[in-house]
Amino acid sequence: MKASAYTYANGTFSDAGGNMAVENGRVRLVLCFGARHLLCGEGIYERLRALYPMAEIVLSSTAGEIFNNRVMDNTVSVTAIEFDRTAVRTAAVNIAEFDGDSHAAGAALVKDLARVEDLCHIMVVSDGSLVNGSALVEGVEEVVRHEVPVTGGIAGDGVDFRMTVVGMNAAPEPGIIAAIALYGRSLVVTHCTMGGYETFGPEITVTKSSGNRLYGIKGENALELYKKYLGTYANDLPGSALLFPLSVKLDHQTPPVVRTILSIDPAEGSMVFAGDIPEGAKVRFMRANFDKLIEAASEAALGTVKSVIAPQPALALLISCVGRKIILENRVDEEVEAVRDVYGEGTLLAGFYSYGEMCPFAEGTPCELHNQTMTITTFYES
Repeated sequence: MKASAYTYANGTFSDAGGNMAVENGRVRLVLCFGARHLLCGEGIYERLRALYPMAEIVLSSTAGEIFNNRVMDNTVSVTAIEFDRTAVRTAAVNIAEFDGDSHAAGAALVKDLARVEDLCHIMVVSDGSLVNGSALVEGVEEVVRHEVPVTGGIAGDGVDFRMTVVGMNAAPEPGIIAAIALYGRSLVVTHCTMGGYETFGPEITVTKSSGNRLYGIKGENALELYKKYLGTYANDLPGSALLFPLSVKLDHQTPPVVRTILSIDPAEGSMVFAGDIPEGAKVRFMRANFDKLIEAASEAALGTVKSVIAPQPALALLISCVGRKIILENRVDEEVEAVRDVYGEGTLLAGFYSYGEMCPFAEGTPCELHNQTMTITTFYES
């Protein structure tokens, strides 16, 4: 397995330095992450198709690009992967074909991919404006049944939150959900997700919700209770919400997931989250800590290597939440540098800042939708 990374800015591609020498005609997978206006306006897909005629090409808009050990904006990062003994298959659906039913779209997306023998990993990249990420992951897991790990991310649109685009062997457009399936017995894939937020206050029960809209907690108006816990930060809502996500325990078997607030509706006293919050779920308030966010990125990298006896991975795919990027501001490079310190220079780093991350909590457990995490998937071919 070989992987090379390039960045596109000001009309030209530049390599990362220290790239492995891939043969363009042997490249089987290209991951392209970038600013929406560049992906849609400069013929990026057509350029990549000309360079890599045999590759499956996946494109996604982002809230920032991870290129080797740097975080960049308004660029395009390209990772070209050449496998020796691993087969690649892809699939894509448009949410419009399912009348907005993200669960049905997720199940349909992976149905045929899961039927092929020696499936070892599925990566999902989804539209982030029209798709319900929680329902999408549930649909995928309904088919896969956590027999193989599923990781991935939700496309971003900077901090504008207007429109996201994804493309699979085509120019990117809204509503697309893409899946990349990897097959073979030589590929070693590991994954880990970490947050780094601190919980505070008691565990309380959701008493009224609908999908990703929260109305009531322990019988009280959710927004008013949230403001009470935030104190003076409540004056800066909804912007300050990124500092105070919710820890949500969906059941007694799995660890809590983190849910970020996207918007508030003062008129009805509700909050809209980047993922479902079902009635009966147990929630706790959380707050950001700069040093712990960076430490969590390092822990995510360590989590991919602790349990696997294998040489250094060739590629580490990093998908981190836009909320972390906004909070860390000029320190955002530090979380990528913390990952680099774990792997060393021999592992290529690529990825993007997302509107949601997909990853199981542990080997053999179902994939979950996360917010405010650093999620890492590593690849090594033996």
